[in-house]
Amino acid sequence: RRSPLLAMASSAAAARPNKRRRVAEKQRAEEAAAAKAEEANKMLAVDGQALVQFVDPDGNRAGPELDVPLGSSKEQLTTLLNQLLENDEEMPYSFHLEDTEIVSSLASSFGKLAGGKKSTERVLEITYYPLAVFRVRPVTRCTSSLSGHTEAILCVAFSPDCTRLASGSGDSTVRIWDLGTELPKHTMQGHQGWVLTVAWSPDGSRLVSAGMDKIIMCWDGKTGKIQTALKGHTQAVTCACWQPLHVVPEGGFPQLATASKDNAVRLWDTVSGTCLRTLSSHSAPVMQVRWSGERPESGGAVLSAGRDCVIKVWNPQDGTMITELKGHGHWINTLALNTDYVLRAGPYSHEDQKFQSLEEKREAAKKRYAEALTLCGGERLLSGSDDFTLFLWKPLEKKTPVCRMTGHQKVVNQVAFSPDGRWFASASFDKSVRLWDGRTGKYVHAFRGHVGDVYQLSWSADSRLLVSASKDSTVKLWNIASRKLQEDLPGHADEVYAVDWSLNGARVATGSKDRILKIWRH
Repeated sequence: RRSPLLAMASSAAAARPNKRRRVAEKQRAEEAAAAKAEEANKMLAVDGQALVQFVDPDGNRAGPELDVPLGSSKEQLTTLLNQLLENDEEMPYSFHLEDTEIVSSLASSFGKLAGGKKSTERVLEITYYPLAVFRVRPVTRCTSSLSGHTEAILCVAFSPDCTRLASGSGDSTVRIWDLGTELPKHTMQGHQGWVLTVAWSPDGSRLVSAGMDKIIMCWDGKTGKIQTALKGHTQAVTCACWQPLHVVPEGGFPQLATASKDNAVRLWDTVSGTCLRTLSSHSAPVMQVRWSGERPESGGAVLSAGRDCVIKVWNPQDGTMITELKGHGHWINTLALNTDYVLRAGPYSHEDQKFQSLEEKREAAKKRYAEALTLCGGERLLSGSDDFTLFLWKPLEKKTPVCRMTGHQKVVNQVAFSPDGRWFASASFDKSVRLWDGRTGKYVHAFRGHVGDVYQLSWSADSRLLVSASKDSTVKLWNIASRKLQEDLPGHADEVYAVDWSLNGARVATGSKDRILKIWRH
């Protein structure tokens, strides 16, 4: 009898390909590649012309109707459009023919059109969307696992200038971490309960934290010293949001809006530590608050939503309610504006900048906001709810929603617009992350891969990547262009509650129930 070891060895040898098989496989691969190249050349040799009209996402025409070859590649269309728009330097764009994105050439997308529309007689409308000029590299590895918190980490936030990271935890402390060294900088004690939310002021000078103990703490962002404790709410504080920098009256500092389970939204002056207004007509706990950058003459507009299923829009100057938006049939968990990203960033962008004064920062923020608003085609609000649906609104224009989006099979926990407003994503307890069109609300794709509830999302600064954090203890990175999973990032030992991507795209931070804060980089 042969010994089992010998048997194993001989079977292993059989499994290893011999030279003849290796050569044959190589030849087959080369043949396949040649066939593919031939196919590509055939694509280029598509004869026939087509009449095309470039239009921007709002339907405005760019240049005249053009007669172009059907074999035109995406690169050729880009060059053509740059010439039509008379751009000084070549800008990147993505193109859509009807509903399909033009990935390789015009002909391949033309082939996907519905039967009646496949005619070279009619003018094909090609919609172009500007893309970010810079690229964010995908995060692939964990560079630091920072311990220090003694309970689950519930919220993380990068400072707008990307030099510091704040985290709030169930151990009732707030910590600031230095990103230059990826080491702890300050531990701020003062809360008596879980810290549910941390928020940096848009100029990066202050940090507020709030949570179960009903008190809002305002800290100096540089030294970690406490500046004021804001008291007034009678229940847990669920959400905090700063006034956008560009709508602050001259010489002033941004105000703060906080939402609480006491059914009220309060507006605070953080410099003097006083409550300026209490906005109270919600009939149930308020879970979300956002501060819109529209209507600068009245200091923006405050949007609040929660468990009474209505979204209310307020005038922060006199505390009156502008309008209310009804439609959801259950608790509202999440709100997002398509300008959230630029409002949070204030004057800062993905480049390193230094500002002398708050006035200078305000001017820069105003300019960036105007650019972002034209890019995303006017402000839109998105709400996600326990009724499994999402609604897209134009809150200051009309009371009826632009669109109602169904498809999730469970509670929608968070929604987030991409920085350029082109897409938005929703995270749900049905384990999927869904991608939708940011202007129309049309369903685009479902990213599947998580095996537990998806808690939070964060977009990269160039809108090409999306990161999601889940109950299954993993963080996943999704590629928007290919609609595929780009990176799977395991490493946490328990549910991942919080995720944030820095504005310069260099780092992703995740906070978990395992009490560890992880920083991920390329």
